[in-house]
Amino acid sequence: MGLHKILKIVALILSVAGVISLAMIVSNGDDAVKATGEGLDGFLYIAYIMFALVLFFVVIFVLKGILAGDIKKTLITVGAFLAVVIISYVTADGSETLMKDGKTLSESGSRWISTGINAFVLLGIIAIGSMTFSGVKKLISK
Repeated sequence: MGLHKILKIVALILSVAGVISLAMIVSNGDDAVKATGEGLDGFLYIAYIMFALVLFFVVIFVLKGILAGDIKKTLITVGAFLAVVIISYVTADGSETLMKDGKTLSESGSRWISTGINAFVLLGIIAIGSMTFSGVKKLISK
């Protein structure tokens, strides 16, 4: 029995369990679920199981791909990503910020949020630039 068939059976079992959990939630009614959260436990356990399975297989297949492929390219890519994060961190602004609930966001927390935004923008610019470069290169070569 191949891995594909086993995964199909596991997916079917989890799908049926999810449908049963959803039916239990719907049968309890909106008000009961909002007030007590009754019936959500099974649904959440199924979600945790699915998340763990997906995470497990992603890690396994990524490691398998790294070991079967060219490690040099992988390390260069990881290094480039770390360079983007370091550049984003250096250019990030960190200042204490008062939040809506009255608590204060620390300078470090603010800096890491700014780092994430900067990294997102920088990676977006790189992606748009590489797509534009690729498109122009194709037009010129024809």
